[in-house]
Amino acid sequence: MRLTALLLVAASCSEAPGPEAEPGPRRQLLRRRPEAPRVAVSAEQLPPRVMRRYKALSVPEPVKNTALVALGRLLYFEPRLSADGKVSCDSCHPLDDYGATHDATSTGVEGKHGRRNAPTTYNAAKHFRQFWDGRAATVEEQVAGPLFNPGEMGLKDAAHLVAALKALPGYAAPFAAAFPDVREPVSLQHVELAIGAFERGLVTPARWDRYLAGDAAALTALEKQGARDFANLGCVVCHAGELLGGSMYERLGAVNPWPSANDRGRAELTEDPGDEGMFKVPSLRNVSHTAPYFHDGSAATLPEAVRLMAHHQLGVELSEREVGSLVAWLGTLSGEVPAEYVRRPELPAGNLR
Repeated sequence: MRLTALLLVAASCSEAPGPEAEPGPRRQLLRRRPEAPRVAVSAEQLPPRVMRRYKALSVPEPVKNTALVALGRLLYFEPRLSADGKVSCDSCHPLDDYGATHDATSTGVEGKHGRRNAPTTYNAAKHFRQFWDGRAATVEEQVAGPLFNPGEMGLKDAAHLVAALKALPGYAAPFAAAFPDVREPVSLQHVELAIGAFERGLVTPARWDRYLAGDAAALTALEKQGARDFANLGCVVCHAGELLGGSMYERLGAVNPWPSANDRGRAELTEDPGDEGMFKVPSLRNVSHTAPYFHDGSAATLPEAVRLMAHHQLGVELSEREVGSLVAWLGTLSGEVPAEYVRRPELPAGNLR
């Protein structure tokens, strides 16, 4: 399955009667547009047809309400917001390790395991929807899901959350600083806003972005070949743009059926037969560091994941050379963990039990 480019050439028409033109129908003269100079592309450079499918990762402006981000950081690392006091957001999305536990599914309260692999929270705010099935629109809306999931953090409801926070006196000041004009600053909505504000700063520009910005030396020849293979194979149909994914749904097993059909994907939400096996296409940012892969965590290594995607989504059996170049290029999508931004804070003192 190879991609082809379609070039549309436009011509303009203009009325141009001569100085002594006789009355009657005017002759239409075809004017050619000047041809744009051809730009030589070396064997190592990626052609424009490949480059235009991507966009460099943009880093958001710092949030003006720094107290809101600081509160969100506290709450992200706070295990006392779980039913057993042991599970935080960072438990399933550890920020010092690219937001991945490297388990097929993460461990929640009382040792329970979730149904799906926990995606990284890095760059998640830029996804068009949240969760594998897209059931939340934003990272703010997503927060409530794990908090009240009995297999994740296990809180009963919003009242349970508020009571837990108010039982820790050290949270009164951070909430008041983040929401100074509100009579009751401690609420589920404010927890969502704070954690969301913090997560919106989890952005990881990489060598690939330097290349997109014009630094041809940012990638090796093998990595550039991998980017070319990625485009030629058709992977860019789903993995394009700023995140190289995270912008659409796709059926897992589009060409060859996925080995396990136990998870119905979006159909569990919509009950639409057309959504059977449909999942959000994951971003490939930091993919070299977020094994295992897929919604079920069934692929232990990146080469295995690459082969499975080619077989099930494209109907292609990759050569060793192609696997090697693709994995090399995917490595260029890894940014650096922002160590200072994600440094574990000192949590307010207190014990709920």
